Amino acid sequence: MPTLKWFPPQGQPRTFALYKPVSSVGRALGNDVAVSSPGLADTHVQVIFDGRDFNLEEVDKQAEILVNQKKKRRVRLAHGDRITLGDAEFSFSIFDEPLAPRAAMTASTETQTTATDLGASLQLSGVRKLHEFSEKLMTMKDIEELLEAMLDAVVDVTGAEKGIILLMEDAFGPGGDAPNSGAKPLIRASRHVKKEQITDTNGQISDSIVRRVLDTGRAVIVSDALTDAQFGSSASVVALRLSSVMCAPLVSQGHVTGALYVGNDRVKGLFQRSQLDLLSIFAGQASLILQNAMLLSALRADKEKLSAELKDKRFGEIIGVCPSMMEVFRKLQKVATTDISVLITGETGTGKELIAREVHRRSNRATGPFVVINCGAIPENLIESELFGHVKGAFTGAIASRPGKFQAADRGTLFLDEIGELPLALQVKLLRALQERIVFRVGDSKPEKVDIRIVAATNRVLEDEIRGGRFREELYYRLNVVNIFLPPLRERGDDVLIIAKALLSKYADELHSNVQGFTPQALAAIKKTSWPGNIRQMENRIKKALVLCEKALLGPEDLELDQATESQILPLEKAKEEFQRKYVLEVLERNNGNRTQTARDLGVDPRTIFRYLEREQNPMPSGSGTTGDK
Repeated sequence: MPTLKWFPPQGQPRTFALYKPVSSVGRALGNDVAVSSPGLADTHVQVIFDGRDFNLEEVDKQAEILVNQKKKRRVRLAHGDRITLGDAEFSFSIFDEPLAPRAAMTASTETQTTATDLGASLQLSGVRKLHEFSEKLMTMKDIEELLEAMLDAVVDVTGAEKGIILLMEDAFGPGGDAPNSGAKPLIRASRHVKKEQITDTNGQISDSIVRRVLDTGRAVIVSDALTDAQFGSSASVVALRLSSVMCAPLVSQGHVTGALYVGNDRVKGLFQRSQLDLLSIFAGQASLILQNAMLLSALRADKEKLSAELKDKRFGEIIGVCPSMMEVFRKLQKVATTDISVLITGETGTGKELIAREVHRRSNRATGPFVVINCGAIPENLIESELFGHVKGAFTGAIASRPGKFQAADRGTLFLDEIGELPLALQVKLLRALQERIVFRVGDSKPEKVDIRIVAATNRVLEDEIRGGRFREELYYRLNVVNIFLPPLRERGDDVLIIAKALLSKYADELHSNVQGFTPQALAAIKKTSWPGNIRQMENRIKKALVLCEKALLGPEDLELDQATESQILPLEKAKEEFQRKYVLEVLERNNGNRTQTARDLGVDPRTIFRYLEREQNPMPSGSGTTGDK
């Protein structure tokens, strides 16, 4: 049995057994550990056993507490810890130690020893087994295995002949809701002293005793059932000829969700009150472990269900079942096996690179390289070198010859992302390379043959770019042999919810988040939002929420989504300013924070973007009139 050993300034140390769930320590004689020391408060601290660990917790806020010479207000005790309370020195031991001789004890210590003798032998082995076994239970994941292991432990600890776990029909349901009033207790596991399942549980338990525990939420002990004044006349007790029964409630979030029932049919095995205390402690710990196991089981089931649903709604890495996406999949399936050029169009963030990768994966070039180049992210003076390579000395800084993306993609696929950003001068050279499948490195006149397939993508309307003289018409027709248009997220119906759930499941694992899903309000807000940044914007919002949220479910506020059904009526100038601010920030988010690209997309000076960002970080006081950038 765990003990506290007090080292007085003079005389022999005294040992106090910690046999109760809560043991008080102080100077007053009413404490479980009463020590005559002037530095102690009347009740200085208490030692709490939670079913697994012993914890030291303050009672008097002014009291001084040191554990291993460090100030503490609450701490989990470990074997051998040195504890200083005021000017009194103690040590904690998880194992048995001989108590001080009775002749040398004070009157208060004799009283405690007498109380300990009532059940010390049982508590001594029981608490230790409970502590050791709780650690084993925490590693178990399978519900049935966990229930059987619990019963084996409690039968062993209490000396019972049989043990049974009953759970309410809807106990430990989604969200931890309370079982409804009409729920019935069901036997979920049963074991006898030989650690085998009880094959026939009919007639093994007293319904009246179980019902009393479930209704009151309090543990019940019937030491001699047939002579008990309260239950002796119960039909189930008389029929079963029970000798001794203990039953303790299983509680989850304040609601009784089941019961832990043990029984002895032998008169010589009648239960004592000390055994009920131990059973109650075990039931409390079992409730917590069981609740966690049930929750994990439900989450695994939800994840398996989502994975099964995604199998029918996934095309490679792409998720979708709406008619427009089914048309995308149909077209992709047909063109993938050919070698013709593909142009993927659609708003930013719709997943154009995923489509390009799927084209490559399903083609006869799948074993070759898939090379990506973002035409809008490379300075104009370097993009030719990036595409075709260069030789040593071709320009300042070219200290060695290097191949370009065309050479790297030989026998594979070259994905030209943001092709609409390519300068006109490079468009001519790209057209020639596509027509002849020959490239020239910068600074070299020697041609190099390449065997590649071109897949291009853009969020611009290239027909408008052609009319504006910013894109060559002949290059457009060379790239746009087959066009695959990706619809924006707002036009994909219920796909938006499927994608949101898949992203949450993916990033919750990667970011080690405890978030388990979305609230109904969040799902409604997700579907209502227009998502101008499409899947990329949703992905960023979910990642941010997973990192910052401390709740089990993400709400609209965590995703920064507006739940209001109607927007507030603002003066026209104020509404225009608010729209400009939100739109600039949305485009910035779509461009992953690239301010130069955002300014280019919006057709404004980059300094305008900086002003909006500065205004976002340092908002103007209410009532100070501001106008948007014209």
